[in-house]
Amino acid sequence: MFGTLTARTELLEEAGAARYRASYCGLCRALRERHGQSAALTLQFDMSFLVLLLSSLYEPEERSGEDGCLVHPIKKRPWLRDEFTDYAADMNLALGYLKCLDNWDDDGSVLSAAEAALLRRGYREVCARYPRQCEAMERSIRALREIEEKKLDAPDAAAAAFGALMAELFDPCGGRWSEDLRAMGDALGRFLYIMDACLDLDADTLRNRYNPFRRRYGLENAAFFRDILRMLLGEALRHYDRLPLVQDRDILDNILCAGVWARFDKKYGGEDPADGTGPV
Repeated sequence: MFGTLTARTELLEEAGAARYRASYCGLCRALRERHGQSAALTLQFDMSFLVLLLSSLYEPEERSGEDGCLVHPIKKRPWLRDEFTDYAADMNLALGYLKCLDNWDDDGSVLSAAEAALLRRGYREVCARYPRQCEAMERSIRALREIEEKKLDAPDAAAAAFGALMAELFDPCGGRWSEDLRAMGDALGRFLYIMDACLDLDADTLRNRYNPFRRRYGLENAAFFRDILRMLLGEALRHYDRLPLVQDRDILDNILCAGVWARFDKKYGGEDPADGTGPV
């Protein structure tokens, strides 16, 4: 259910694109430093969005530098990092670990089981630091597992389970902006779940895997799915617009208005933004 909250860097100014890449490199660096090299296997662009959002809202002290890594051993890459980078790295690790367990349960993937073993210690450390978030993750995954095992035709219930997970992740410290952060996370989580179901419908059907839209396999679904996704994203944007965001607003807008539609448009075809009906 990840890989959607990414920027379309070709639509950003060069400074914005560079800052986006540096934020991602900072997240990768934080994962490796906090949880070891194997944790980098769980790295998701989506968590960079969370870093940028929380950093823009709370404006913590930021650190920067340049560094090489196993992926880029020769040319050093700029990185940006703050307290929310470390928070997102921990959430990234926890989600990665639970996803490996889920893959093991689903497919008996030995590779996923081995990866989970490498991440288990880090996950326990994250649970000790953030019990509320980890309990919410486990609770939501259990709810999703129950829906899948019963093969319920219940996209709303499944999306709600993932929305509840994201609501907890988006609210790291409570306070004044907690309500809007949680509501935004909940709506965005529902959007991400439905987006993933739309994108995986064909593969899930052919492999006999659970998908809440299995009954729509073979139909013309582009407009139907797009309308649902617009509604869910619109709710997330309503709360997003209530947050006093200045720093990196251009990157966040790019992700929410353009990047989130990239994979959908590739599969189902895009709409012309000039007609006023489609995403950017």
